[in-house]
Amino acid sequence: MSFVDTLRQWDMAVTCVDRQDLSEALKIFLSIQDPNSKISFDIGCLHFLNKDLDAAEKAFDCSIRKDEHLAVAFFQRGMTFYKKKRYEESLADFQQAFKALRGNQLIDYKALGLRYKLYACEVLINMALSEAQLGNWEEAHKNLVKALNYKTDAKLNIIDKALDSALKQKLFKPVEFPSKVLFKPNKHYVAELEKKDYLGKAKVVASVVPQDAFSGFAPLQPQVQDGPTSPKEPEVLRALEGEAHTVLFQFVPETSDELAVVPGNVVFVLQKGSDNWASVIFNGRRGLVPYNYLERLEMSMASKQNKGIPQPPSQEPPTRPKRKPGLTPRSDSSDSERKEEQPPDNSLIVKVRFTFTFAVSVPPGTPYAILIEKISRKLNLPMTAITLSLTPEATGPSVINDSTDMEGVWSCASGVHITLWCYAKEQTDHSPNIEVPLVALYSYESSNPEDLKFHRGDTITIISRVNQDWLEGQCNGDTGIFPASFVEEVPVNGQ
Repeated sequence: MSFVDTLRQWDMAVTCVDRQDLSEALKIFLSIQDPNSKISFDIGCLHFLNKDLDAAEKAFDCSIRKDEHLAVAFFQRGMTFYKKKRYEESLADFQQAFKALRGNQLIDYKALGLRYKLYACEVLINMALSEAQLGNWEEAHKNLVKALNYKTDAKLNIIDKALDSALKQKLFKPVEFPSKVLFKPNKHYVAELEKKDYLGKAKVVASVVPQDAFSGFAPLQPQVQDGPTSPKEPEVLRALEGEAHTVLFQFVPETSDELAVVPGNVVFVLQKGSDNWASVIFNGRRGLVPYNYLERLEMSMASKQNKGIPQPPSQEPPTRPKRKPGLTPRSDSSDSERKEEQPPDNSLIVKVRFTFTFAVSVPPGTPYAILIEKISRKLNLPMTAITLSLTPEATGPSVINDSTDMEGVWSCASGVHITLWCYAKEQTDHSPNIEVPLVALYSYESSNPEDLKFHRGDTITIISRVNQDWLEGQCNGDTGIFPASFVEEVPVNGQ
């Protein structure tokens, strides 16, 4: 489970606790794979609250195993042992908790996500109670006197009552951890889980159009005061370069100077050749299209209002006319550009159908490794994420891979052209399919249990991206998060 998924589950669980739905919270906590020390502590507290002391003991064991300096975990496991009447083990854990305080009067866990202060005097009171349960009243009295050195005004009354009971060799109440107080995930990390709309929705502030509610990016149209309700009938809407034609059939180009169009497109014919090819312009691009794929379109206001663009016919498209040198009109490309786009002698033009169509040039008999490398560079995708096929359906024998007989593939070429279909495996930002190796530029000491510790020069494998500044990875058998600025990509082949 990635750090992002763990964070999301952790946040959901503590939200259930805030709603008093403890059973659902425990269910979510237990579904987290490989929980960190804080999550294990939360699981132990919920088991303790449900009086399942054996499960609580195991959870606190896991928390201490992952963070041996977590004093509050020793304190809670000590209370678990005390409830199970295992006073010697309870005393040992309270002593470890006091040792983890390192002579400080208290530890405030607010910075780590837990709204609780562990006081040294409270730990000493519980140590004294464990000694009393074992019959060591003298040691119990010493611990209570020692607690006076770590007292605060708020805790003085508790110590006085415990001392009074110890002098009479009577047991007193232990200091217990408050119920339903748990470690919560970092709020800044949680905020990154939700997508934010920083721009918001556009709103019209001022417009010359009355009651204008349009909030897009189209320019305002000219307004005429007291104009007619309907436009007058002009001869032509506007002067356009070439004659307007509508496309009747889909046309797939086979050379670089031809233009791809689909039924319903409106193109402008610049020049028509005697071999039935036309030089057209469409969306600012110029190229060649068979003229028998087109139909002239009237652009008058009346025809536009009454007829509109006609629907493409359902019949089969006509045969592709042959190109005849000297009779076919030229596209806008210069002679030098067309020469550069032509493949070398004896080369094949591989037209690749992806989310867009592009072409690569390869020598005849090119092996699969060279072909897939060229396509990989063209798409800027890893070779392992690309699947090639001889047909639109990438199934069965049509799939091309490193075990395919490439002579059979090249035999499917029509002249110097062959068409392949390309598909790419999808990848997500938070769960990449390929683990990326990085090298540490600086040493990083973990300040939190979920951080990843490494030294300069260590190799780190990326698992996922937490946000723009933090990554999750593995190093030396450990998994955790670290700043992205501390690493860089490992050079490939010494480059």
